[in-house]
Amino acid sequence: MKYLSIIFIVFGVFVNAQQVNKTDANKISDTLKVDSGVKDSLEIYKPTINDYLVKKRFSEKKVFDTTFAIKKSYIFTQYNKKDNFGKIQYANIGSGFQNLVYEKNTEQNLTLLPENKSFFILGENDINYYDVKTPTTTFFYNNAMKNGGQLQTTYTQNVGKNFNFAIEYMGLRSQGLYRNSLASSNNTVFSAHYISKNNKYEAYAHYIHQNVNNQENGGIADLDVFLGGDSRFNNRQNLETNLSGAESRYGYRRYYFSQEFAPFDPAKYPFKLRHTIFHQGNKYYFSETSTNVDFFGGTDITDFPLTNKKFSNNLSNTFSLVWDNDKFKLDAGFRHQTIDFGNKNTFATLNIPGYFKEQRFGAVGNLQIKLLDKIQLKSFLEISKGTEFGNYIKTTNELVFEPIKDYLVEGRVNFQSAYPSFNYLVNSSHYLNYNYYLQNPNNEAVTQIGGTLRLAKWFNTQLFVDYFRIDNYTYFDNSAMPQQSSSSLNISQIGGETTLKYGKFNFNGKVLFQKALTNDNLLPMPDFIGRLNIYYQAPAFKKAAEIQAGVKLYYFTIFASREFSPILNEYILPGTNPYSIGGQPIADIFFNMKVKRMFFYVEGQHINQTFMQNKSFTAPNYPIYDFRLNLGVVWYLFH
Repeated sequence: MKYLSIIFIVFGVFVNAQQVNKTDANKISDTLKVDSGVKDSLEIYKPTINDYLVKKRFSEKKVFDTTFAIKKSYIFTQYNKKDNFGKIQYANIGSGFQNLVYEKNTEQNLTLLPENKSFFILGENDINYYDVKTPTTTFFYNNAMKNGGQLQTTYTQNVGKNFNFAIEYMGLRSQGLYRNSLASSNNTVFSAHYISKNNKYEAYAHYIHQNVNNQENGGIADLDVFLGGDSRFNNRQNLETNLSGAESRYGYRRYYFSQEFAPFDPAKYPFKLRHTIFHQGNKYYFSETSTNVDFFGGTDITDFPLTNKKFSNNLSNTFSLVWDNDKFKLDAGFRHQTIDFGNKNTFATLNIPGYFKEQRFGAVGNLQIKLLDKIQLKSFLEISKGTEFGNYIKTTNELVFEPIKDYLVEGRVNFQSAYPSFNYLVNSSHYLNYNYYLQNPNNEAVTQIGGTLRLAKWFNTQLFVDYFRIDNYTYFDNSAMPQQSSSSLNISQIGGETTLKYGKFNFNGKVLFQKALTNDNLLPMPDFIGRLNIYYQAPAFKKAAEIQAGVKLYYFTIFASREFSPILNEYILPGTNPYSIGGQPIADIFFNMKVKRMFFYVEGQHINQTFMQNKSFTAPNYPIYDFRLNLGVVWYLFH
């Protein structure tokens, strides 16, 4: 915290040194001047929505989006505030998802991040920075399953015209309908942005502290009882689960500070010097109050702790030269990292190392080009080398072409070669068969080639296609041991989304077809995923409000699913008798309403379970949620 204090002290000095300049580039021209009707030397300005802006570190500023779009219903009703198409949720909110499609999560690069703890993690470029005319507060609330709730709130304000700070908190606690399924998480973010009145100096800072904690129940002990239809088990607390007294905890901390200085007049020479430093620490724990050999199998090691502990740290320093104007942006720099990874409870006789550390040196670069307002190119490259975790290469390249207004063609070519995520490297456990050490692994290399066609004026439609080639694909086999494939895994994806409108009735649909062209046994996944939303939207209550009402369907084809490992919080391949999930539609009915800048979301989730038995699963032995009434409130307050 001492580093954070120093940062805010420095910012405070800059703020106090600035004078308000009504002609500088920070002035927002959309503020309305109010005519009081009398002659007075006092001028009154009324802010508009265009005076409330938000951005990521390297994105453009955007106005706070308070529109009543149907796509928001896919986001505001989810605990991680994302559209989770291509995922399937567990029976309790805050307990994660199973990915039904292949995707590469870059937050797992050179760090410790189990897959099922990754769904609400905010990376360094996911933090919001604000610029607001008046103090602003946002609230997002959703009820929980059985007991608890989720609240996410943000408060931000400008101090003068040059400095903004924001405080964000998310708290989640949900008991869940099944035994031993409590989810308890919290997330605190402090962020700040400063720009000098002459635009020569700019700085961004944030501190984030996240915890993702879950009881692990191992799923339903007897699926025949669950599927038998006995009314006594409609109360899910009467169902026996495989584990009790087991818990997984994940902690995530980051201090971040980035500053830029323009030695010359930015209007004439958009040249800058940039320095970015951050420290990030991750911790993962799995603990039990007693052994569960009958469930995990193998032999229990006498006198070994009942808690597994892992951690990773990354101290990163980057110095860059930047050329930044509207048509051409280029930055290139040098990066130094100190990375360490620890496995605290090692068992010496198994020769499992307990600590890895290295110094990494590398280079980073970004390029953005805009031509004739019709063509835009974005490219990123990072290369680094270390003695412990090998070479790292990542490049992303996107070309956007607009041949006709509102018709966009996007092409992308991405490549990454990186050491496997640290959770694959070592593990120590009092269960003998959960101890492993993946020695001298090869880099996992992922190549992605794809494109998107956006037809904004033709039913608001987009079509997309992607091809992935993964060499040295790293996975957990059916014994929860890390493995690397000797041949490539090739995956094709094709899909689209469209919105149709007829009067006040609307149709929104999204589909994805996917196929593992080789080694399909290494990544089981459904061949088809689809979502359909038919709804009515219109003004109501003498146009004092606007409503949406309709039904949503979510469906994926049946497939032999991977299994969930509570110890690792990862997915492992199925055994000789795999359990198939999918093939069951999940239907929701909803009623949403907007009143000024307050939104109400009322969803009857999994409504078809009220008249048919729940046979839908997230993973083998883990049913998805039963019918629940999900209540959500979103409120924007511009004080």
